Amino acid sequence: MKKLVVSILAILLLVGCTTPSNGNNGRKTLTIGMECDYAPFNWTQIEDSDTAVLIAGGQAGYCDGYDVAVARFIANELDYDLVIKKIEWDGLAIAVQNDEIDLIIAGMTDTPERRESLDFTTPYYASTMVLIVRADSMYANATDIQDFNGANVVAQLNTFHVDLIDQIDGVIKATPMKTFPLMTVALQQGAVDAMVSEEPVAESIVASNPDLIYITFADGRGFDAGDFETVSIALRKNNTELFNLVQAALDKISIDQRVQMMTDAQGRQPEE
Repeated sequence: MKKLVVSILAILLLVGCTTPSNGNNGRKTLTIGMECDYAPFNWTQIEDSDTAVLIAGGQAGYCDGYDVAVARFIANELDYDLVIKKIEWDGLAIAVQNDEIDLIIAGMTDTPERRESLDFTTPYYASTMVLIVRADSMYANATDIQDFNGANVVAQLNTFHVDLIDQIDGVIKATPMKTFPLMTVALQQGAVDAMVSEEPVAESIVASNPDLIYITFADGRGFDAGDFETVSIALRKNNTELFNLVQAALDKISIDQRVQMMTDAQGRQPEE
């Protein structure tokens, strides 16, 4: 009898670990991990709103942004309750692998290295890589990444942005930093001369910091990011059933809708 009870408990534990989980109301719950610190993709705000989601786990505040809008759409399509967990960038992959979260929707790029431990949907946004500089710096009028020869350039830790810096001849490659707010402060204080960013994020940073500008480059003069100028949703490997559901829901968001969702997110993000 004890063996039978143990076996039943083991089965229940296994079922409880599958995702998505069942909420207290019996509805399935879709748990999303993101930094909530990467506007306009995701950010933290104090006040609730029609588009924000309460951050789970006892952390203060609400999360909103383009990623949250995408997460809301998918959860609605699947008829799941949406839960947002605020997790540092370095912990996102571990969280989805350990079933702490179901999906990573956090402006993450599908790379060969990440594919070794994660599965990715098709991209849900495409962007352009730019450089953010101080408006009064000698690099403010740059038109080519090679104009940054001798510059001290930084990128976010554990992103492909770090490798892009190597495309600049004679560059001083700063130690990568964990978050964009940290890099922004370093740039403003003169610790670095430029920081690598996706254009929507650069727009957000510059809008909140008038002492900064960002530089776009003509074809052939900017970074060669290959197919990496996109972001995708990440899942635990071989979670086939959930992958198919999420991909089918994502496919229902048209290009025009995605553009509008990003425009709306940029329009409502907090100034700070």
